Amino acid sequence: MKKWFKILATTCAAIPFAQCAVLPGGNIAVAAEPVTAATATALTEANPALWVVKDEDTTVYLFGTVHVLKPGLSWFDAAVKDAFDKSDEMMLELVLPEDQAAVANTMMPLAMDKSGKTLPSRLTAEELKAYQAAMTSVGLPANTFDMFKPWLPAMTLSALPLSKHGYDPEQGVEKQLTKFAKDSGKPVAGLETLEQQLGFFDSLPETQQVAFLNSVVKDLDKLGPVLDKMVVLWAKGDPDGLAAAMNESMAATPELAQTLLYDRNARWAEQIQARMEQPGTVFVAVGAGHLAGEKSLQDYLAERGLTAARIDY
Repeated sequence: MKKWFKILATTCAAIPFAQCAVLPGGNIAVAAEPVTAATATALTEANPALWVVKDEDTTVYLFGTVHVLKPGLSWFDAAVKDAFDKSDEMMLELVLPEDQAAVANTMMPLAMDKSGKTLPSRLTAEELKAYQAAMTSVGLPANTFDMFKPWLPAMTLSALPLSKHGYDPEQGVEKQLTKFAKDSGKPVAGLETLEQQLGFFDSLPETQQVAFLNSVVKDLDKLGPVLDKMVVLWAKGDPDGLAAAMNESMAATPELAQTLLYDRNARWAEQIQARMEQPGTVFVAVGAGHLAGEKSLQDYLAERGLTAARIDY
């Protein structure tokens, strides 16, 4: 799973919505016993990386996020809070939908396999046995996704068990930033829509979707430790370490990296370049993987003559 999850953990904001399994009929199965902030007994200082792009009358802050976190990390302070407070508006990968039923209604048309080909028919007998065991281990019926494309159970299995490892989507950076923006009356816009993000997975060739699913199933027990490592690097403000941790996975899955990272970085750079033509201050928060390594969002901005300077704090 490392070759997939290291990318997923720091890129797509749609991942927290895989905490909900879309069941036949559009019903929702939610991870049991969600973690709440009340379980935190002490705050741990975190200093995630922050960059700024400026011209004469426009300032754009770039902040890398992790979409699910454990309670107890103190990251919204110092330079991060200062940049947020100075901003007139916020931009996320997508505006987080509040209605989980609406999320299901968006997922269903994409995820349902209309060809009549079942998920078990795409797997070998050994792969099917392992997959069904993984499903029951997270409390879902083994046949839940039999009529769906492989990317949906893969996303679900990569997110649904996170609560057992202490992670809570309500503590995710985007979720918290959205709350702070709402409390302060700050407008929030999305660089993408939920349909677009889910479409990235839906557009993967069947062979890659099956490989994605098998990889998640194979290393399901490593999900917690892998995300723990990514969060430590994020909290230290270490984009180089984050990039190094992701390099192996990206080399092993160049098509996925192109779809989930590089192509999106290029499009976002165009959007930010266009925004620089208007005066004001914007707080842009995207998955930390987009701000790390080669072909990062900063690299694509540089190609457009825009320099992203790291803010030391």
